[in-house]
Amino acid sequence: MARRTSCTAALLTSLATAVALAAPLAPGAAAPPSRAERAPCDPFRSPIIDPDVPTSQEVIGLELGDRDVTTRESDTYLRAVADASPRVVDGVLGRSWEGRPLRYAVVGKAKWVRPSALRTIGRDLNKLRDADTSPAAARRIVKRTPAVLWVAGNVHGGEESGTDATLRVLYELAARRDCTTRTVLDRAIVVVLPTQNPDGREADTRRNAYGFDLNRDWFARTQRETDSKVEKLRELPPQLFIDSHEMGRETYFFPPNADPVYHDIGETPLHWIYEVYGPAMQDVFDRFSIPYFNGDVYDLFYMGYGDTVPATGFNAAGMTYEKANGDPAERRVQEQYTAIWTTLMAAGERHSMLREWRAEHVKAAQQGRRGQLEPNQLYWEGEDIDNPVPRRKVRHYFLTPPGAGKQDEQARLVERLRSMDVDVYRLAKPLRVPGYRPYGRAARTQTLPKGTYWIPMAQGQKHWVQAMLNEDTYVPFPYFYDVTAFSGPLLNNVPGGYTGATLEPRARLVRSQPPVDRQQQRRAAAPRLGVWQVSEEDTSAIESAGWLRWWLDRRQQLLYSDLTAADIGSGALDGLDVLVVPNGDAEEAYEALGDAGRQALTDWVDAGGTLVTLRGASLLASRLGLTTATAAEPTSDVPGSLIRVELDARSPLSRGVGRTAYAMYEYDLVWNAPADAVPVRYPMAGDPDWFVSGFAQGEEELHGTAAVVDQQYGDGRVVLFGSDPNFRAFTDGTAAILENALLGPEPSSTAVVAQRRAERLAERSEAVQQADDRMVLTVRPEAADEVRALLAEHDADVDVVRDGRRSVGFRVDLRGMTADDHPWAVTVAQDVAELGEDVVALRLP
Repeated sequence: MARRTSCTAALLTSLATAVALAAPLAPGAAAPPSRAERAPCDPFRSPIIDPDVPTSQEVIGLELGDRDVTTRESDTYLRAVADASPRVVDGVLGRSWEGRPLRYAVVGKAKWVRPSALRTIGRDLNKLRDADTSPAAARRIVKRTPAVLWVAGNVHGGEESGTDATLRVLYELAARRDCTTRTVLDRAIVVVLPTQNPDGREADTRRNAYGFDLNRDWFARTQRETDSKVEKLRELPPQLFIDSHEMGRETYFFPPNADPVYHDIGETPLHWIYEVYGPAMQDVFDRFSIPYFNGDVYDLFYMGYGDTVPATGFNAAGMTYEKANGDPAERRVQEQYTAIWTTLMAAGERHSMLREWRAEHVKAAQQGRRGQLEPNQLYWEGEDIDNPVPRRKVRHYFLTPPGAGKQDEQARLVERLRSMDVDVYRLAKPLRVPGYRPYGRAARTQTLPKGTYWIPMAQGQKHWVQAMLNEDTYVPFPYFYDVTAFSGPLLNNVPGGYTGATLEPRARLVRSQPPVDRQQQRRAAAPRLGVWQVSEEDTSAIESAGWLRWWLDRRQQLLYSDLTAADIGSGALDGLDVLVVPNGDAEEAYEALGDAGRQALTDWVDAGGTLVTLRGASLLASRLGLTTATAAEPTSDVPGSLIRVELDARSPLSRGVGRTAYAMYEYDLVWNAPADAVPVRYPMAGDPDWFVSGFAQGEEELHGTAAVVDQQYGDGRVVLFGSDPNFRAFTDGTAAILENALLGPEPSSTAVVAQRRAERLAERSEAVQQADDRMVLTVRPEAADEVRALLAEHDADVDVVRDGRRSVGFRVDLRGMTADDHPWAVTVAQDVAELGEDVVALRLP
């Protein structure tokens, strides 16, 4: 792997000597240097300590690293340090769904950590983010204002060591009386957030209480833990955000990151990540012989992470750290502590940080004024760029009036922009726009009506505007650590577009646009709902069910009953109108039901019940013979992209949705059904509605296939969704179709299932498997044997999907785990990535 080494001379001298003086952190550490090699400032040698600041032993009865602390112990110790030190104030930035506080501390000079001083610092930093602030005012702010360095841990509840390490750093920042704290605190304050997911930590689960992965929720902010955190980031905008994780691999990861990097991240935060903090940690970890890797599977692309959102939305150095979760607590905490201290020291040496940060915001606004999009670039060792950012200018985005039924989706998107400090305006009069490109359509001249939302690119938040309102993410080459599309207008299915024309609209700044709740009118007639989560272990089942429960609770405000397979077999369906089965393994569900459950579910639908199945669980209806729809495994590589679908206006499922929407398709099954049973389909080949945002290869297999199937079985109804319409609870456009399936009227002419034919088809569905939670490795045929050999080394459970002569696709079962948690998935993916041009697509769940 490449290794970047440029850094200021002062930084290298200080850190190299600091490490040299440190106590050994691992067996085999290098011997201490001679006195001549020593420099005066060392964060790792025995510090000079203020005894008035209590140790963890004195407060909670253990040394940090003896074992993982509980959430209560973390909170207790943080408050004790804040009470004892004039350098520290603490607070609660929000509460989890189960009511636990998200407690944080701010460390800095006493004059900076008073509440009034922190408010001033936050206001001044936000003025630096505003490109319209005058140069003279900006210089004054830079001169008097400290940088803000955030250190956070435990966004995944079962990855505990970040919490303990941040507490240890908090103690030393508060208690040390040597030059290390002066190096950091002379020019900065440090915000310490030990636990981002207290409910998950208490339950020892990756996810929060609703089953959401909080490190996929940053841009959408559906979860109160994420939303309150980002609000505090707006109050104290960061120049550095450290996000400490754990992983299944037996080593340590810190940036530089692997490519791909999202094209419209500013060069300043990337310079800090790749050229300042990364090299500083390489030197420290090398000196202590701590195993690590850089530039591997972790990317800076998807806008849901604790590194991409700080980088894109705040122009901060977003840094993901990953420590092997199998090591003892003492080692995990020590290495996290080492990485955090090294980074803080490097930041303390960066005297020009605020000046550089301000300049990035000004540069972004200048790019927006010129209509310039940042190009795709390689920052590490990636493949050639296959998909460059088009050379078209983008100066303005618009969200046009959406028509009946979509006002709340549009309002939610506008608030999502405003809540990240994007300036949004409304046109005061109609505007003629040359070169206007509606999303997924050809350019034309169009007059936009009064009241249209206008979002200019000429603002300090230009990078974030492009990330949220893009038509396509322009994935540079076929490697995917997560989904590849996240356009707000497409996710919300609201009309809009963009232009590169130079315009000066008459418009008013939008102050607030709260979403409209249109649900209350339906409460009296709400159906009796049941939700069946088919697995308590499988990642996809846990998350899909969690997204659904949150959507029913918080967005729809509907009551429902949670059922098990045993409940279904014992008659629990008798009191229900609708049963929803979120994504999950259909074969596992089929077996769990047993003969009694299968008969009970079939009889209930036959007697008038409505079965709604999502994504992989839709195969269950086929296995039970409740539909004539047939499914096939995909041979395409579409790893999480938005594909436009067409709705039949005669179907009640289209009410308030419109003629088209955008489905989040992620290696989902390919469904076919009789035409009169398909109210939502993918466009035919040659249809101008066909449009894909994100990466897609071989997607032509979807032309004309079913996105949703709606059929009558006996007196009941079966509605199958081929993908998850409520993906991560942020696909509001297709969630409206799900809402109609639950709350709307039944079609007057739903296709009736031919039951004997459906029963025959059920036998054929046994061999079909959903690919959503599997690792996908697609290569040219000439590289297939090498991939087989790599997988054989790990005795992997693999299905092979062939696509003619073009490629061979391997679907690798990770047994319900994410790639982060899996012990060898990312290693295999990296080995396959090194096959270069023979790689068609790599995808990690």
